[in-house]
Amino acid sequence: MADDAFDAFGDTEIGDDSGSSGDERSRRVAPNKMQKLDRDKQQLAKENAFILLNDLQKSAGGDVERSEYVPPEKRARMDEDQSLETRDEAPEEDEEDGDSEDMRIQVHTIKTDNENCVHEVAVPPGMPFAPLSVPTKQPAKAYPFQLDAFQKEAILCIENNQSVLVSAHTSAGKTVVAQYAIARCLKENQRVIYTSPIKALSNQKFRELEEEFGNVGLMTGDVTLNPDASCLVMTTEILRSMLYRGSEITKEVGWVIFDEIHYMRDKERGVVWEESIILMPSNVRHAFLSATIPNARQFAQWVCWLHSQPCHVVYTDYRPTPLQHFIFPVGGSGLYEVVNVKGEFRDDKFKEAMNGLAMRGDQAGGPQQRKRKKGTKGDNNVLRIIRTIKENDMLPSIVFSFSRKECESYALSLKDMDFNTKEERDMVGKVYNSAIDNLSDDDRQLPQIGSLLPLLRRGIGVHHSGLLPLLKETIEILFGEGLLKVLFATETFSMGLNMPARTVIFTSARKFDGQDNRFITSGEYIQMSGRAGRRGKDDKGVVILMVDHQLSADDAKHIIKGATDPLNSQFRLTYNMVLNLMRVDDVTPENIVNRSFFHFQKLSELPEIKRKIREKRLEITDKVVPREQELSGFVALEKQIEEVRMRVKEIQRLPKHLIGFMHAGRLLKVVSGNRNFEWGVLVDFKKKVNPDDAKEVIYVLEVLLAVAPESMKDVSNPLSLLPGYNRKDRCWTVVPMTCDRIDEISAIRLKLPEDLSRPDGLNLFDKMMREAAKRFRDEPPLLDPIADMKIGDNRLLSAVEKAKQLKKRFEDHPLRSDKNLEHLRAQFDEKAALKAELAALNKELKEAEKTTKSEELDNRRRVLRRLEYCARDGTIEKKGRVACELSASDELILTEMLFSSTFSSLDAAQTGALLSCFVFQENGAQPKLSQELSGCLRTLQEFAKKVAAVSNECRLEVVEDKYVNQFKAGLMDVVYNWIQGASFGELVKSTDVFEGTIIRCLRRLEEVLRELVNAAKAMENKELEEKFELARTKLKRDIVFAASLYL
Repeated sequence: MADDAFDAFGDTEIGDDSGSSGDERSRRVAPNKMQKLDRDKQQLAKENAFILLNDLQKSAGGDVERSEYVPPEKRARMDEDQSLETRDEAPEEDEEDGDSEDMRIQVHTIKTDNENCVHEVAVPPGMPFAPLSVPTKQPAKAYPFQLDAFQKEAILCIENNQSVLVSAHTSAGKTVVAQYAIARCLKENQRVIYTSPIKALSNQKFRELEEEFGNVGLMTGDVTLNPDASCLVMTTEILRSMLYRGSEITKEVGWVIFDEIHYMRDKERGVVWEESIILMPSNVRHAFLSATIPNARQFAQWVCWLHSQPCHVVYTDYRPTPLQHFIFPVGGSGLYEVVNVKGEFRDDKFKEAMNGLAMRGDQAGGPQQRKRKKGTKGDNNVLRIIRTIKENDMLPSIVFSFSRKECESYALSLKDMDFNTKEERDMVGKVYNSAIDNLSDDDRQLPQIGSLLPLLRRGIGVHHSGLLPLLKETIEILFGEGLLKVLFATETFSMGLNMPARTVIFTSARKFDGQDNRFITSGEYIQMSGRAGRRGKDDKGVVILMVDHQLSADDAKHIIKGATDPLNSQFRLTYNMVLNLMRVDDVTPENIVNRSFFHFQKLSELPEIKRKIREKRLEITDKVVPREQELSGFVALEKQIEEVRMRVKEIQRLPKHLIGFMHAGRLLKVVSGNRNFEWGVLVDFKKKVNPDDAKEVIYVLEVLLAVAPESMKDVSNPLSLLPGYNRKDRCWTVVPMTCDRIDEISAIRLKLPEDLSRPDGLNLFDKMMREAAKRFRDEPPLLDPIADMKIGDNRLLSAVEKAKQLKKRFEDHPLRSDKNLEHLRAQFDEKAALKAELAALNKELKEAEKTTKSEELDNRRRVLRRLEYCARDGTIEKKGRVACELSASDELILTEMLFSSTFSSLDAAQTGALLSCFVFQENGAQPKLSQELSGCLRTLQEFAKKVAAVSNECRLEVVEDKYVNQFKAGLMDVVYNWIQGASFGELVKSTDVFEGTIIRCLRRLEEVLRELVNAAKAMENKELEEKFELARTKLKRDIVFAASLYL
C-alpha cells in the first residue's frame, strides 16, 4: 500500500504508452494513479470500520448488536409475541471474513424510562437473546422508599438470575442492589459471598449486614465468625485462597457480590480480583458494584465471554444530590462558583478566581521558612473556609489533604473553634470511653489516645492510616452519628461505607504520588467529591478546591469535569499463582493468563493500533522532504556532537575534578532527568560515606534552586520539586544533590547575602539572579575543562579533540550555507517525528501481541526449575508445595530461607524482627541495629541477591539493587522489642513511624507468620512450626490486636 501511494506522486510511470502523446498520457495516467490511491484510502476506511469487530470476533469479543425494549414496569403488560425493535450496529461483512453471527458476543441496549440510566447486556455467542421477565411473585426484599431507575433495573437482573455490573457515583445507593442479591439468595436457600477490598471495610459490612439479615459470617484471616452462615463477608484474598483450594463453600454459592470492583485497577492487589473472577465456577452469578467507569461495557463483555453467561451493565451518572463546585484562591478574597448544580463550567468565575489569586512575595523562602509557614499561612486559609461554611450552615464537612501530618496540623489549627453542643460533647465522651474501655492502663496513656479526645469533643476529627485502628473506627462511628462536624482525612476515607457530608474541601489540587508532584486526576476528584451531599438531607452538595497557584482553565476542567478513570487490568504473574495453578486439576497458568481481563483488553486494543500504524505509514509516505538524505547526515552529525559533549560533561563533573571548584556562590546549571532547573547557586557541599560501600565517599552539593511554588509542599523530597526558574512567582530553596545533576559549571561566582533563611535575604538574592540573567542573557561564561579546570584525563582530551573534528565537519557541511536550512530542518523534524510515532506504535503493537505473557511465564518456570520448585514435566516438588502456602510476602526468598535453616538459629523475637523487613515499606533512615539483627538483615539481602541473579539468568529483568532495597529494616528493632514484651508506648517513643503504620505492619507480620506455620507443616518441620507459632502468639497482644468496634 505504501509503495502504491509513493508511485502515485512519481514524475513518470513506466508502461506501454509509447504511441501516445505526452498530454494524452498525462491525462490517462494521472487519474489511474489517483484512482489507485483512492482505492487504497477506501480500503483503509473499510478496514478501520471492520477491524475492531473482526479481531474481537476471532478472540474474545464479537459484533455489537443492540435491541431496545421497554422498562420493568411495562414489561409485565407486554404481549409475549410482540416483536422488539432491533437495530444492528455491526456492519455488513465480506463473506470471506468467515465467522457467523452466532459466534459473536452481542451487546443489547435495553430501553429504560429514565434518561439518566443506561442498561445494556452482553450475551454469549450462540445464546438467543430474551428480554428480562418481570416477576409476579413477592419480591425478596421490600424497601420503604421509592427505588431509583438504576436500582430497579439491577434488581430485575437479579430476579432473572443474571449477573450485573452496577456503575454509579459514590452514595448513589448501590448497597440496595447488594442487599437485594443477599435477600434473594437467602430466600432461595443459596449461599452468598460478599467481598470487599480491605479488612476494615469487611468488618463494617459484616456489622451492617448482620443487623439486616442476622445469618451472616465473617472471614478476613484475622477473624473468623460464623463460617457456616448463609451469607459470608470476606476479603477478596480469602475468596481467592478458597478457590485455589477447592473449598466446599465455593461449590455451594449462588451469588458473589464484589464491592468496590473498580479497586481491580490497584497495581498491587488488583490481580486478586481478576484471579477470583476467573476461577469462579461458571454457574455462579455476580453482582459487581463500582464507581462510575467509562469502560463498563468492556468489563461485562469479558465476564460474559469468561463464564458463557449474560452480564448486564446498569450505569448512571445521576447524582441524587447535585454538586456545586467552588474554587478558593489561597490568599484571595472568597469562594468562586466555577461549576453550578447543572454541571456548567463558568469561565467568567474561574477567571475571577485566578485574578483573585494573590501573588504573594513572601512565597519565596528556604525550607526552614516554608516549614514554619506550613503551620501558619496554609492553616489560616483552611480556618477561613471552615468559618465561612459554618456561618453559611454548610457543615458537616470532610477536608481532604494528601499528607497525614497536614491533616493533624489543620485539625490543631481549629483550637479556638467548637462545633458541638454540651449534649453532643458528652455523647462523644461516652462513645470514646466505651471504645477504649478494654485497653490496658498503659495503652490508655498513649499520646494519640489522650490528644484526640479534646478535638473530638469539639466536633473535629482526623482520619488517616497513621491513626490507631481503634481510633479510626471510633472516628468513623462518631462521624456517622453526626457528632463530628469537620473531619480532616486522607483520600482513603473516600473508599468504604456511605459516610457523606454536606461539604467537601480539597486543601490542594496537587498531590505527590511517590514519583511526581502532579494534579489529582479527575477520577480521584470524582471519588472524593462524591462524599458531598447527603441524600434526603441536602438539596445540593458543596465542593471547594483550594488553589495556591495559577491553574489553567483546561486543567481545572479536566480535574472537576473530566471523565472517570477506566477500569484497566493490573494482571501480573506471581510465583505463588504459577505454583498454585500447576497443582490444580484442569487449570494451567496459560488458562488463567488467556482468560484474564488483561488479555481481553489487549486483544481489544490491537485493531486500533493496527489502524493507526497504517495511517501513519501513509502519512510518512505522503510527506516529501527535499534533500532528505543530506539532512539525515546533518542531523546524525548533530547527534554525534551532542554525544561527545555529554562524554566531556561526565568526566568534567566527576567529584575529583569538580569539587575543587565548588565554592559558595558558583553558578551551576542543574538538570534532573527531564526536569531542567536552569541556573542555581552553590551554597555548600558535604562529604558522606556511601552506606552501601564504606570505601566510597559521596559529595552532596547544596544548591539554591528556583522551583515552582506548588511543588514546595514537601521540600524534603527533591523528586517532588518542579522547575520554576522562568516564573515570576518562583521560590528559592536549597536542594541537596549529587554531582551528576550538574549540567553546566559557570566561571561566575556571586557574593551571597549573609542570611538566606530570611525573606529580605532571599529577595535580594532573587534580584541578583535576575540581574545576572539579564547581563549574560542566561548564558554566563563556562569553565573550560582543560584551560580552567586543568583536567588531564586522556578520555576527556580525546573527546575534546573528537568534538573539534565534528565541529569542523559540521561547519563545512553544505547545508550550513543553504538559506532555507531552517525550513528544510523543520520539514525533516516533522517527518522524523512521524517516524518516531510509527516506531512507538510498532513497539506498542509488539507489546499488545504478547498478551499471553508466554515469554514471562516460560522464564518464571525456568526460575522455578533452577531453584528446584518443580520438575521439567511440571510436577511440583517439595519446595514448590511449601511456596504455595506463602502469598503475603516474597514466596521465593522465604522458601529459600526456610530450606537453608536460616530460622533455626534465631529465637522468636529475632525471627519476627527479620520478617518485619517483608512487611514494612516506608522509606527513611535505617536505625542502628544490634550485631545479631544486622546479621539477619545481611542474610536476607544475600538471598535477595541470589534470587535476583537467578531471575536475570533466566531472562527475567530484575534490577538487583531495587529488588534488594525493597526489604526495609526500619521496624526491626520495634518488632524485636514488641515480641520481647515491650509496651506499645515504649515502641512509639523509640521511632518516628506513625502508630497506625506500626500496627498495620504488626498485623501483616502476623499474617506472614500464620502462613509460615502452614509452610512448616508442609515441610513436616515441627521445630520451625512451633517457633513461628510462638512468635505469632507473642505478637498478638494488647492494642495491636484489639478487636474491631464493628464486631
